[in-house]
Amino acid sequence: MKQNKNLIIGMGAVLVIFVGIVWLSSPAPSVNSQAESGEPGLFTAFEKMFDFGTISMAAGKVSHSFSIRNEGNAPVTIKKIYTSCMCTSADLILKGKRFGPFGMVGHGFVPSINKILDAGEEASVEVTFDPAAHGPAGVGPIQREVTIENSAGEPLSLEIEAVVTP
Repeated sequence: MKQNKNLIIGMGAVLVIFVGIVWLSSPAPSVNSQAESGEPGLFTAFEKMFDFGTISMAAGKVSHSFSIRNEGNAPVTIKKIYTSCMCTSADLILKGKRFGPFGMVGHGFVPSINKILDAGEEASVEVTFDPAAHGPAGVGPIQREVTIENSAGEPLSLEIEAVVTP
């Protein structure tokens, strides 16, 4: 009788451990609307690099507008935008409204934007470069990057290039 009782207790313990392992290994339910729709947003840019060519410090700031689009079937949230250098800033233009300017991480607070780009919707990111920001040491070729963190997966990088003259 005692042997049967020990066997039943042992089998119960094994069953409890098994159920616990299965429960802990199952994925948690998602509250993300993208995951529920089954199709994530696809966040793209029509061009990812722009070359200003030769620009002069004396002529002042230059800007270029990059078009971005949600090519997916679910909304994409634009979380943050930041630049690789203090000489560069970026503004998000969405539904006729301007958000920014956003600058370099480490040179001030980079706020969360949390603006939604619906499926098929377009926006633009206006990138401004100040060739005089680095003074005389800033003459020569430059490459700068703007990073857009989003809910579609990998961050989207936009690049500008130029050759700076006095």
